[in-house]
Amino acid sequence: MELDLSGRVAVVTGGSRGIGKAVATELAREGVTVVVCARHYDVLEDTAKAIEKETGSSILPVKVDTTNGSSVQKMVEYTVETLGKIDILVNNAAVPGGLVQGPLADSDEEALLEDINTKVVGYFRCAKAVAPYMRSQGRGRIINIGGLSARQSGNISGMRNVAIVHLTKTLSDQLGPDGITVNLVHPGATRTERTTREHRDIAQRQGISLEETQERITRNIPIGRMIDAKEVGYVVTFLASSKAAAVTGEVISAGGGSGRAVFQ
Repeated sequence: MELDLSGRVAVVTGGSRGIGKAVATELAREGVTVVVCARHYDVLEDTAKAIEKETGSSILPVKVDTTNGSSVQKMVEYTVETLGKIDILVNNAAVPGGLVQGPLADSDEEALLEDINTKVVGYFRCAKAVAPYMRSQGRGRIINIGGLSARQSGNISGMRNVAIVHLTKTLSDQLGPDGITVNLVHPGATRTERTTREHRDIAQRQGISLEETQERITRNIPIGRMIDAKEVGYVVTFLASSKAAAVTGEVISAGGGSGRAVFQ
């Protein structure tokens, strides 16, 4: 399928590693010029070089702190000054899993506020900053990366992913008349470059083998395996394309069928 993405410009926050890096790579494969953003420039530079080598597309590393409105605005202005436009925004900057994962008694309110400031308000800041440029073009794509903790209890930081659902639908209503679509992708258990190390840490804490840890993680995934980060990238790339013009305000799971809730 021809996605008609060649020549587009995308900004991917949290783009130095994990899902963000995978999304940036898949967009670059389609001929998109990608701005990868994160707080640590040295890591960003390495990521940009690696994606350029793999895809042949141009990758621009830009340092940004999405908890700071001025930093976000400067990143957007620099992107437009350098590349002339922004066609696609992928909001992804967040701490994987969140900072508040334990029981209420052990939970810290400052950590929860940091989670919300980074992922919910941070996404809001980035969308607000790019919207005027997309409106002036008469088109744009905003794709928010959430998480399946929005659909199940047990993780207090999961509330940030519920909030992003509301933000996504509200922005889709407000920006739709200007040709801008806004959608949300919920990854589930996703394999990235850090997964094996994280699984080893879990296994050590719980006194079980790495194999048992991985079996427990995949036990409730109907397709029987973790999702690879590049598979999330495929979904995002489609939503960023002209072929997805009729899709907006939607929440799409890329979690291998995780969860038992029925949505109508």
